[in-house]
Parts: sequence; C-alpha cells; structure tokens
Amino acid sequence: MVTHASKPSDVEASGGVSPAARRAGRRDGRAPSRIAGVSRRRSLPYLLLGVLLVLGCATGGVVVATQLGHREAVLVLAHPVSVGQELSAQDVREASISVGSSLHVIPARSRSTVEGRAVAFTLPAGSLLTKDMLGAARVPPAGQAVAAVALKVGQYPPDLQAGNHVTVVVTETGDTTADSASSSSSAWNATVTGLHLNSNEQITAVSLQMAQDDARQLAAAPSGQISVVMVSGGGQ
Repeated sequence: MVTHASKPSDVEASGGVSPAARRAGRRDGRAPSRIAGVSRRRSLPYLLLGVLLVLGCATGGVVVATQLGHREAVLVLAHPVSVGQELSAQDVREASISVGSSLHVIPARSRSTVEGRAVAFTLPAGSLLTKDMLGAARVPPAGQAVAAVALKVGQYPPDLQAGNHVTVVVTETGDTTADSASSSSSAWNATVTGLHLNSNEQITAVSLQMAQDDARQLAAAPSGQISVVMVSGGGQ
C-alpha cells in the first residue's frame, strides 16, 4: 500500500489561524495580534517620557512654591526721614518681601523696638529699614560735606524732599555791555538731607550732602544764582 505524505492544512500553514479567522478579524477592524504587540512596545518609551515630564513639572512647581513662600513681613519707611530724626509709629509700615540672609532687616513684629530710635541717614519713603540705618548720625561720611543754600520759589521743585538726588547749578553772570552779557555755570551732584521753610520770608533752607570741595564752592556762590534740579539716581 502506498502511503502519501499528508499536505499541511491551511490552518497549520497560517500558524494556527485559519484564513477565515483572519478575514473575520479584518472585517471587525482588529489588527493581527503581532501588530498589536509591536504597537505596545513602541508606545512604552512615550509613556516613560510622559512620566518623566510629569515628575519634572512637579519638582519645578515645588521649587517655585518654596521660593515664593519664603517671604517675610518687614518694616519699611512710610515717610521720608532726616538724619537724626526719631522714628514714630507713623513713620514705618509693614511690607511682605523676599529677603536674603545678607540683609539685616527688621521684622514687622519688632515695630515697638524702633519707635523712638534715631535714624543715622536721611532716607526717602519706601526704604527698607535695616539695623544699620538706626543709631548715631553717620552723615556726612568721609569725603563728604553738607552745605546749606537759601532758595526762593522757582529755584527748586515744589515737591523736593529729603533723600532726593539733585544737581545744583550755579549761574555766574559776567560783565555786561549794551549789546550782550556773558555767563557761565557750574553744576554739582548732591543729595538733599533736609529742608526748612521760613514762612515769613518765603525762603527755604535746603541742606545738601556733596563732595567736600564741591560744598566749599557752593557755599561761596551767591544765593540768587543757585538752582536745584531734581534728577534720578545719583545725578547727571
């Protein structure tokens, strides 16, 4: 009897999946199992990347929250003060700011300890109050001097106050003739340390801190030829 080798069936040749089953899977919209496995392997790196991004954002949020949360209620000047002036309760106010360890700020809870203390400098409103600003007068510092000038209305800005940076201009008029007059001017940078209004004579005495040599020259200038210009920062 002749035995013929059996021919592999269509089911075996297709790896155990009949052609009918494969066709049914396509009709249902499902990809073969091998393609699904490849898709899962390919999506794994994206899932890991997503996890890392979430962790990075969470870490950054914690850092920002920590920095923003490190704020402290401190004291700042509510009004301009002059050197030697004793602070009152109305001269200071609270402010919440981020402060570094190098600043010797005064906490808001210590407000009572600064009342009645003299300031060592002339300071504008809004200045952050520190321990170094209190105590004996430290004006003028080495190399500086304070000159006083008598100014009338129009020779200085009406809102001039202690702490302002100014340029002091002195205009010197030379010999005049019938046709022309020659003039020259000098200018120095200064900081206003105090103002005192003489209501009877409508004259304001302005104290100016400036370099010693400049102060000597300013003191020798005629008062009628002096003008004060308020500037930003340290002057021009």
